[in-house]
Formats: sequence, C-alpha cells, structure tokens
Amino acid sequence: MDLLSISSILLTVSALFAYINYRYIKLPTTIGIMAISLVFSVVLVLLSKFGYTTGITYAQNLLDQVDFNQALMHGMLSFLLFAGAMHVNLSELLDKKWVVGLLASVGVVTSTFIVGIFSYYLLQLLNLGIPFIYCLLFGSLISPTDPVAVMGVLKTAGATKSLETKIAGESLFNDGVAVVVFLVIFGIAVNGDPVSVEHISKLFAQEAIGGGLFGFVIGWVALQMLKRVDDYQVEVLITLALVAGGSTAAAMMHISAPIAVVVAGLIIGNHGRRDAMSDTTRQHLDTFWELVDEILNAVLFLLIGLEIMVTLFTVNHLVAGLILALLVLTARFIAVGIPVTLLKLRTDFHPHVIKILTWGGLRGGISVALALSIPPSPEREVIVAVTYIIVVLSILIQGLSIQKLVAFAARESS
Repeated sequence: MDLLSISSILLTVSALFAYINYRYIKLPTTIGIMAISLVFSVVLVLLSKFGYTTGITYAQNLLDQVDFNQALMHGMLSFLLFAGAMHVNLSELLDKKWVVGLLASVGVVTSTFIVGIFSYYLLQLLNLGIPFIYCLLFGSLISPTDPVAVMGVLKTAGATKSLETKIAGESLFNDGVAVVVFLVIFGIAVNGDPVSVEHISKLFAQEAIGGGLFGFVIGWVALQMLKRVDDYQVEVLITLALVAGGSTAAAMMHISAPIAVVVAGLIIGNHGRRDAMSDTTRQHLDTFWELVDEILNAVLFLLIGLEIMVTLFTVNHLVAGLILALLVLTARFIAVGIPVTLLKLRTDFHPHVIKILTWGGLRGGISVALALSIPPSPEREVIVAVTYIIVVLSILIQGLSIQKLVAFAARESS
C-alpha cells in the first residue's frame, strides 16, 4: 500500500472518530479520538478470538506499514512543535527561564534515574527482568512530558498565563533534552558506546546546543524574508518551508530538529508576528497552523489508540505498567518538587504549582516512538508494552482531569 493510500485511510478514520466524539461522547477531540480507537482496537481483538479475523488482519497489515517512530519523530513532530511554539510568549518564557531550564534538564535526568532504578527491581520481581542499562533507557524515554499531548490539553485547561508558560515552555524543550539522554543511553546499551564525560558532552553540544543555534539562524533568515513580503500566501509558504526544510537539514547534520524548530517557532511567533506581518497575514497564519496542529494531532492520537493491536501484552506487562505509571508520577513529583522548592526562595509561585506541573506532565506519542526505535529484542517487548500502558493511562486519566485540578487550584488561591 502506498503512502497516499495509508494517509487517506488514517485521515478518513480520524475524521469519522472525531465526528462520533463530537456528536455523542463530548471529550476533548484528541483524547476522544484515542479513546474511540482504543475501543475499536479491543473490539477487533475480541472478534478475532471468535474467528472473525478479517478486520484485525487488515488493520494490522496497515499498521505494519506505518513506521510510528519515523512518522512522528521525523515527520509530524516538527510541525506540531512549531505550531505550539508560535503561541508561546517569548518575554514571559525568558522571565521563567530558570524554572523551564531546570525542569527540562535536571528534572528529566532526575526522573530518568529514579524510574530506571526502581523499574529494574520491579521488573525482576515480575519475572520481566531486563538489564539495568535498558531500565535506564526506559527511564529516559518515559520521563519527558510530551509537548503534543500537553499543548493539546492546555487549550482547554484554563490555566493562568504564567502557569501555562511554565508548562508549555518545559514541554517544548524537555523532549529535545530527553532525546539526547535517550541517545546517550541507547548508544551504551545497543551500540556499546563508551561511558565518558567527553562523549556525553560532545553529543549534548552537537544535538542540543547545535539544534538551538541552527534554529536561531533559520528563524532569523525566515524573519528577514517575511519582513520583505506582504502577501499572506507567500508568508505561510515561507513558514511551511522553514519547518519542513529546517527539520530535514537538522536531521542531515545530526542535530536536534525538535529544538531547532522550537527556537525558530519562538522567533516567528514573537518577532515575526510583531515586526513582519500584517493583521491579515497573522490571521491566515494562525488559522493555517491551527489546522495543521489539529489534523496531525488527530492522526497521531488515532495511531496511539490503534497500536494496541500490534503490541504484545501479558498479565505481567499489565501489572508492571500499572505500578510503573504510579512510579513515573512519583518521579515527576520529585523531579518537579526539588527545583521549584529551591526556586521558591527567590521567586513567587502559584500555591499549587508542583501538583499542577506533576499532574499536567502527560506522556504521549514521543515515548511510544522512542520505545519502538529500540531494535527487536526481549528488552524491547517489555519496554514497548509497559510504555504503551503508561502513555494510555496518562492521556486518559491525567488529560481528562487536569482541567478540574487547575480550576480547583484557582479557587483555592483566590
């Protein structure tokens, strides 16, 4: 099946599930699509147990042709991050730079080791034991909050602007840091790379710092082009080329495409919006990228729901996933609580900021994509199954309740 046919089927099913959700279920669109696709997947699995295998065979054949890791990490993610970064206020982000920076770096590393250490002993108890380095690899891919899931929830959560900047800013940057941590541990576990400060520092500088600098350069070039054009069609095309061409070039240079497009998005969304666009262009640009964001989100959450049909589960996987979901939340609480508590000595915070940052740290498609990038092995089967369970629980439980927590916190602090 060719790419056009696969895309057509996924878009059609996404539209159908979005319609069902809008008319009858009334959940937030992306969460509703994922929930319906989960139910749809379970029904096909159950029907196959009674001999009706046509549906699940066709669905599995379709999913086998979709490389989830490639589709998200090297396709959709750059467009989704750019769309999110365009709406983050740069001055407010710089004002919260210490919080965002610590959460996106120290927080991710802290959570990686907490989850890695405890998951090692838990999986041993459940007869799912995998080497410690693979447990750290699992910790690195499950620790970052997913910017796609987080930004989608923030649209309806009703958080204050200050709190929204902290959550959105962290989620936009921490996946870039987490990918670097993942690559370091992946190299040690799979490729036998040396464990040295020099190697880790070089990889971090190449991926993270290189990505940030490259994003600044391409964002500045695009900004200069926008200043010299007053035609919204051309300007939308420039931003589209900025993301597609920029992320492709970043991948070719082995630097972080996510960090590059986030930096470029902040430049265009702030300086470009203020200095280089007419009101008409701003309106069309926002409409275009909002549509891109919604369409890609719909397809992504559909794929997350359908992946259950090609993921191997056992009872022990389910038990491990449920326990580790609580562990991941606990690690998130510690990773958020330590830096925020220290920063409270010099900065005022929302009284319930640690609870909201903890509960609002959703896991999503990035964790699944990183898990699926691990080469086929017994370790991969365990990590993929447990990651999938944690991601689904995170999106359904945290995603559907964060709005109530934010509302409660607002009443308490008023």
